[in-house]
Amino acid sequence: MTGASLPLVGLFVGGQGTRMGGVAKGLLKLPGSGQSLLERLLGEVRQALPGAQPVLVGSATAYAALGLEAVPDRPAGVGPLGGLIALLAHAQARGDSQVLALACDLPRLDAALIGRLVGADAAASAVVTAQGNVRNPLVARYAVEPASAAAASALAAGKRSLQAVLDRLQPPPTSLALSAEEEALLDDWDTPSDMH
Repeated sequence: MTGASLPLVGLFVGGQGTRMGGVAKGLLKLPGSGQSLLERLLGEVRQALPGAQPVLVGSATAYAALGLEAVPDRPAGVGPLGGLIALLAHAQARGDSQVLALACDLPRLDAALIGRLVGADAAASAVVTAQGNVRNPLVARYAVEPASAAAASALAAGKRSLQAVLDRLQPPPTSLALSAEEEALLDDWDTPSDMH
């Protein structure tokens, strides 16, 4: 994949982590490893997309030591919708036509699945993953123009869910077909019990 066709990769770190006791989830250490969740994910992204320059999306103060560019939510206070809007605007300013949106708390997501997500259906308004019938908007690739319109429409309607953005995308997003093993790679860490 050439540098010109690489999507802008946004790693969403802005959650409050309230179910984890208020900690920055991306800094949680993987069992048996000195690596944090975010460090591991960065490694998988760089393996899948050599030359990509990921940006942190959301309140990234806790991650300053990583030295990555950060894009604050815009607007703030509306959850991941503000992060997606900010990421899309940042991509537009850079001249990028696609973004890859990834949550920071994915201990199993691997380079192979990231590569499939980026390589699938180049003309789609978005390519999303799902576990069962539940779409995951933060393991997804978005085309900047249609996603910006859908996100603005959701915000204007008072909808904060990224599912509302997916519902408004035209044409409708493409679902990436996953095996059961690949679906398991989408497991995230929401509560302390998820870490074991």
